[in-house]
Amino acid sequence: MSLKGKTALVTGGARGIGKAIVLKLARLGANIAILDMALAPDTVAEVEALGVKAISIEGNVAKPESIEQAVEQVLAAFGTLDIVVNNAGVTRDNLFLRMKQEEWDMVISINLTGAFNVCKAINKQMFKQRAGKIVNIASVVGQMGNAGQANYAASKAGLIGLTKTLAREFAARNIQVNAVAPGFINTEMTEKLPAEVKQHFVNNIPAGTFGSAENVADAVAFLCSADADYITGQVINVDGGMVMS
Repeated sequence: MSLKGKTALVTGGARGIGKAIVLKLARLGANIAILDMALAPDTVAEVEALGVKAISIEGNVAKPESIEQAVEQVLAAFGTLDIVVNNAGVTRDNLFLRMKQEEWDMVISINLTGAFNVCKAINKQMFKQRAGKIVNIASVVGQMGNAGQANYAASKAGLIGLTKTLAREFAARNIQVNAVAPGFINTEMTEKLPAEVKQHFVNNIPAGTFGSAENVADAVAFLCSADADYITGQVINVDGGMVMS
């Protein structure tokens, strides 16, 4: 696979799974725009050390005007926008009966409406190019639900629905839209789980272990490449077999 000469915008790309995606795409030759709530100079330096160009943009996906300005910056820097990875996301876990309105609104506004805002901001450029790749980072929780995560599960299920709808609407313009649904991945969030909770989750994973951020990045990279030109509207689970349909 090669992404040489392509430009990729990755939201939430400063750390965790987003950073792994950024570095994977950069290794394949793509120039990178990192959009996050704070600037990420260290990640930019890592990307540039791989021999490609990178910029860091401070922005909030929940605010349309912020995203429109970010896209303008990407086009000013690189002249094109070929790949978009909607990775920005948050959790505000609570049992449904205790969940506050602001906890629901925060998660939906970033995880789901944020992806909507990004897709609205970039569609004009991709339609003009008559080419593009959009990859949305969903979750197995959006497929199976999870106690204490009504807001998160709803946002990720909605993201899957958005993916399939945009795939149908954008296909005629040679734009592929897919999703990757990670299972339990070793991240800062899962590192904080008690050992017994981790073991409970591992017992329900056929592969017998948590995945890595790089496992997710590999799947994203494939969907962003020419190797996936005839794949659209799909959800690829990276979960060690945890959810099978």
